[in-house]
Amino acid sequence: MPSAFYVPVLIAGMLITGSSNSLWSKWQDMQCVENCDAENPASRVLYEQPVWQTLQMFLGEMLCFLPVIFTWVRSRRQSQPLRLPTDSEEEPAAGAKAEIPLQHLHGWKVLLLWFPAACDLTGTTLMNVGLLYTPVSIYQMTRGALVLFVGVLSVIFLRRRLWLYQWISLITVMAGVSLVGLSGSMVKDAVKEPAANLFDEIPSSEPVEEPEVTKVLVGVFFILFAQIFTAAQFVIEEKIMGRYSVAPLVAVGFEGLFGAVSIVLAMPLLAQYASVSPFFDLPRGWHQMIDTPTVLWSGVVIALSISLFNFFGLSVTRHVSATARSLTDTCRTLSIWIVSLGLGWEVLVWPISLLQVAGFGLLVYGTFLFNRLVSPPRFLRSTEASPATPSDDEAETQTLLAEEALEDTAVLPSDLGRSGFDVVPPEEHAHHAHSRGSTGPVAAATADNEARV
Repeated sequence: MPSAFYVPVLIAGMLITGSSNSLWSKWQDMQCVENCDAENPASRVLYEQPVWQTLQMFLGEMLCFLPVIFTWVRSRRQSQPLRLPTDSEEEPAAGAKAEIPLQHLHGWKVLLLWFPAACDLTGTTLMNVGLLYTPVSIYQMTRGALVLFVGVLSVIFLRRRLWLYQWISLITVMAGVSLVGLSGSMVKDAVKEPAANLFDEIPSSEPVEEPEVTKVLVGVFFILFAQIFTAAQFVIEEKIMGRYSVAPLVAVGFEGLFGAVSIVLAMPLLAQYASVSPFFDLPRGWHQMIDTPTVLWSGVVIALSISLFNFFGLSVTRHVSATARSLTDTCRTLSIWIVSLGLGWEVLVWPISLLQVAGFGLLVYGTFLFNRLVSPPRFLRSTEASPATPSDDEAETQTLLAEEALEDTAVLPSDLGRSGFDVVPPEEHAHHAHSRGSTGPVAAATADNEARV
């Protein structure tokens, strides 16, 4: 059991490192790397290399191997070897059926993690492109649409069923994302308009720039499109984890390794499209990063921050709960917005900023409602399955539990899961055996369900 001081440290560490990931990435995008002495700000070249930023993220994930290596080295020096616990080794709940042991993920099977790494590579690169066109708070809030795509893909590929209140929560998330994207574009136009009015009478020889609303909406589109690949990554990971046993930090480290190798192998191919977009001009991006110390060292900080964020996030899930991790992640979005306002990267414009506040509120409520962190509205509660009418999965689970109990004792114990021995008198064994043949496991499951009610 963790100490009272250890849990706040984990939550604070997750909040700080999670916020710094996005803030440092946005600060890196704002660094001038070429023509920095030009008097015209439009002639200066900023650091716009989303592929290199994705690579530094994967390098940060590879650092998750360090605690694994430390644990392995320490176990070699002790009489009893230590190893990282896996999800399959968690103690089952009281009265629950013991899970079937999972196969250990080793050998060539480790390459299965290359599939989620490829989805992570694509999604992160698209999000880095979107971050170039959007404020950091809009970027972070738009990423909240992930729950929408995860829910849809879970229904399609994992054969899960969503209740009505969960579908309504996904629609709520969509409405929140729409308000956040709209408010971001309107705020940037409102800030840019007063400065532009001062020079209305002066003819400009420069080409007309793309409207700010268009840039922000393009960035929001990239971020939303990236969530499809991130949701696919989560679904594939759940498929793999449901069949194989692997420590979470090991899985993150391997995904970082496979993602970094994929980028290195794709560099010659991407360099051929350097004339199409500067995002693929990787040799130029390499010189920009090496020749600009602020870009180089900020990349090192981002890699370390991502590594620590994964460690703190997994530790919060293990020692506290997944609910605490979800709440902390929501606070991370709010803290990013507050810091960006304090740094002057964004401004509050009345009443446009109320749209962003409302959109953020809808995002938080929709996410909490989907994860059942808040109670559904009254008119939706009647659509949920009542305890007296269990779902097919619950009925199957109860049937399996009943079958296991009957096969082990030939009778149904009155206190299954707690007594540890057969409490039925010997003279009643024959009666219970006869009852078993007439009722069957389905009736036993129904009786057990009525007892729970």
